[in-house]
Amino acid sequence: MGAGIVGLCVAWFLQDEGFRVTVYDRRGVAAGASAGNAGWISPAMVAPLPEPSVLRYGLVSLLRPASPLRIAPAALPATWRFLTAFAAHCTRRQWLAGVAGYAGLNSLALSSYQALAEAGVAGRIENAAMVAAFDRPQQAGPLRHELQSVAAAGSLDCTVDELTAADLRKEQPLLGSRASYGLRIHGQKFLQPLDFVQSLAASVRSRGGEIVTGERVSALNSRTGVVRLDVSGRGENFDVCVLANGAWISELARSAGVRVPVLAGRGYSFTVKTPEPLPRPLYLPAARVACTPVPGGMRVAGTMEFRPADDPLDQRRIRAIVRSAQPYLPGVDWSAPADAWVGPRPVTADGLPIIGGTRADGLFVAGGHGMWGMTLGPATGRLLARCIVTGRPDAALAPFDPLR
Repeated sequence: MGAGIVGLCVAWFLQDEGFRVTVYDRRGVAAGASAGNAGWISPAMVAPLPEPSVLRYGLVSLLRPASPLRIAPAALPATWRFLTAFAAHCTRRQWLAGVAGYAGLNSLALSSYQALAEAGVAGRIENAAMVAAFDRPQQAGPLRHELQSVAAAGSLDCTVDELTAADLRKEQPLLGSRASYGLRIHGQKFLQPLDFVQSLAASVRSRGGEIVTGERVSALNSRTGVVRLDVSGRGENFDVCVLANGAWISELARSAGVRVPVLAGRGYSFTVKTPEPLPRPLYLPAARVACTPVPGGMRVAGTMEFRPADDPLDQRRIRAIVRSAQPYLPGVDWSAPADAWVGPRPVTADGLPIIGGTRADGLFVAGGHGMWGMTLGPATGRLLARCIVTGRPDAALAPFDPLR
């Protein structure tokens, strides 16, 4: 269940293991959080969202509607338990433990994409160093620490260069004078997310898989050897069911003993025209904004908005991203943002996904990746498929036990 990057990767790797696969999605391919995100494959940056500075951001956000991390006051009654647990995980000790927990899965991120490419998945993947730009050198400390922590935990080969103001202008000519210092992070990749996920769906279909959209799975029952789904009022039987439907995963996973709540941390994006191409991905940490090259301009992505997954797009969030990014990129045409998008990224209170078996025989889950679904989707599909076949979860999945 779920035709986003995670669900389709699980389906694809299960096909590699010999399964016949049907994918259900109540809306369509990439209709959740997979279509309009930044499209970064950035294992050097994978870390849990809950950490001390995010807690400070969250407290301030209640008073600042334009904050990059937005908790709408109206959403507090429905989310306060989740947010209380999230705040409890915003400690340095738990953040470092989470970074270490990601290491095994993270180390497979790039090779898993390579496996898809070698097997003929047509979506284009670009190699590119990523540049982070700051007002002054002192602001780079937290990101530098994060990169060092992730590299140390997973023994990643991640080279980071310091960039002066002059270096920044050469690397990212669109940057204005506000940015005076930068970091260049080597060994990362990016893609156009909607194009890639559609290519992945096409590959699943070409290998005999069926993708059923516009139909809702409203219930499931598991008996020994059979998982029965209620699909738009009719029963369908399967040997195995994987819930990979993002921010909606708890609706059915809860009945199978999965008590880790998954909340929608909604991200926004849009595209703008640029006077010259953006040469490589650009990160503006102070604004929490990611910029990705697209034909004719760039995609601008940002915001973590805790709000119901199905709520409509809020144009105020688009305007807030424009206000925060415009001072850094004064030459960009910000007057007519196009392709406005909102996607409900599935977030857990401890910042770690849920991947593995449940208390129901034959029922597995794969979700809660937060901002890292695009980076870790293929690795997740690869390891979960092996777990389903062998009955033994890889050690890399241990931190993500859905029953924790």
